[in-house]
Amino acid sequence: MAEAEDNKKKKVKTGSFIKELLSGSMITEKIILKNLWFVLLITLLAAIYIGNRFHAEKITRETTSLQREVKELRAESLSTSASLMYISRQSEVYKLVKERGLNLEESKTPPYKLLVEK
Repeated sequence: MAEAEDNKKKKVKTGSFIKELLSGSMITEKIILKNLWFVLLITLLAAIYIGNRFHAEKITRETTSLQREVKELRAESLSTSASLMYISRQSEVYKLVKERGLNLEESKTPPYKLLVEK
């Protein structure tokens, strides 16, 4: 007899479990409300995780952009340095002085040091 009553209770509980599950009252009342702080903690951690990922992607994009800018500036620096080296050659300086009519002449004597004795 006791076994029959235990089986009835199990069947009733199983039926009520399925009924509560399908109606949604089990999820809203028993599980969610019982573990509300845990659900809020999980939600907060998920939001922090998503925000952290967006922040990491933003930093990655900025890093890529800055690396591209550094490459461009390095190339510009090399080309500017090369053109400066070309312009500062003696023959180019002489040609620019003649073109601009500055009336400067190239020195024929080498420079010398002045020695002063104390």
